[in-house]
Amino acid sequence: MPMTITILGSGTSHGIPVVGCSCEVCLSQDYHNKRTRSSILVSEENTNVLIDTATEFRLQAVRDKIDSINAIFYTHSHADHLHGLDDIRPLTYKNPIEIYASAEDCREIRNRFPYIFNETLQIGGGKPQVNLNKLSDKVATINECTIEPIPVKHGLLNILGFLINDRAAYITDCSYISEESIDKLKDIEVLILGALRYREHSTHFNIDQALNIIKKISPKRAYLTHLSHDVNHKQLCAELPGGIFPAFDGLKIIL
Repeated sequence: MPMTITILGSGTSHGIPVVGCSCEVCLSQDYHNKRTRSSILVSEENTNVLIDTATEFRLQAVRDKIDSINAIFYTHSHADHLHGLDDIRPLTYKNPIEIYASAEDCREIRNRFPYIFNETLQIGGGKPQVNLNKLSDKVATINECTIEPIPVKHGLLNILGFLINDRAAYITDCSYISEESIDKLKDIEVLILGALRYREHSTHFNIDQALNIIKKISPKRAYLTHLSHDVNHKQLCAELPGGIFPAFDGLKIIL
């Protein structure tokens, strides 16, 4: 069955252009360098699965004409991956959306958005209608789409990547992947992996580190995402080995 992964956002936590920045990439007119916060949409027949609600989710959803979501999975609860949650409201009027996150991130979601989960007497105003589910280490099935959590490290934090239909994987904000997790991903069709910049960073892979992980996993195709304003799309395209590409907002990967 055909599956499409849409890169809703390919940028780091600041977004590109960065507020107040006048660097070459932030001033670039190349649309590939205009990056909203990182998120993807997995679409398969009548099923749409969202991974993370990025800060600009409303803009992403309007741009890509998203009219339904069956489930949302969270990699972790940092603001750039979570704080677009309120903007799913129009998609929950008919049916609540199932949300899946680690136990710790479920607590964070409740703490950051108490109005969603607390009973209120006020009529009007509106709030997203959701069911929050603690994600185990088992495979979750949304209609025909399977999502398997893949434990990875974001600095000292335990966060999640996701293996989708045993064919594609999405891993962002990552600085370490265990051999056990790598083994689960070997030889998949598509890997989407965070690669912040050229210089090293304490909680993210840089480009060289991401390329080393890609070599270990050996996907048929790989895309680098969560890119900062240190990275110019055209320059990176020219530098990358065959079969590896920079992601960009609105990119559709068809499997």
